[in-house]
Amino acid sequence: MSVTHAGKGEQIEALRDRFSRATSAVLLNFRGLDVKNVTELRNKFRAAGVDYKVVKNTLVKLAVQDTPLDSDDFSAQLIGETAIAFSYEDPSAAAKIVKEFRSSDVLADKLRVKCGVLENEFMAGPRVETELATMPGKDEVRAMLLAQLMAPAQNLVRQLQASGQNLAFALDARQRQLAGDE
Repeated sequence: MSVTHAGKGEQIEALRDRFSRATSAVLLNFRGLDVKNVTELRNKFRAAGVDYKVVKNTLVKLAVQDTPLDSDDFSAQLIGETAIAFSYEDPSAAAKIVKEFRSSDVLADKLRVKCGVLENEFMAGPRVETELATMPGKDEVRAMLLAQLMAPAQNLVRQLQASGQNLAFALDARQRQLAGDE
């Protein structure tokens, strides 16, 4: 089934929009995955709010023209089968799912990371799993920020309680001392 010129233009604009809205994207070669594994991968992406799309390489090349991704490094990755996992909120979500999915030896050979995009910057394939997938997620960053914000208040409460405790210890020691003298 051939796609009309207008249809291709719509697909290019849709891809351009996804790249512009995404905080990160992971380009994958899925050759060799069976339908069961692809469905499982899609379900994991969907549960994490990641948009997964199988794309034509020529349309991706046209979509990234005149953008920071319009480079030889990025274009060199657009060969063979290509699927893109777009993360819109949590930059590491797609990379973490891919890394977990590839942890099986059988699937590691069939699902290959071509490259990644983080805030419109190209990342080589190996960096996606070593750097992007190990970044803290949105919830982890929130927890770290909350801990940092709560630390001064916790220290203040500890300091205020310390004075009262020290007075109580001193009175108790004095009481034992007086009880021992009598």
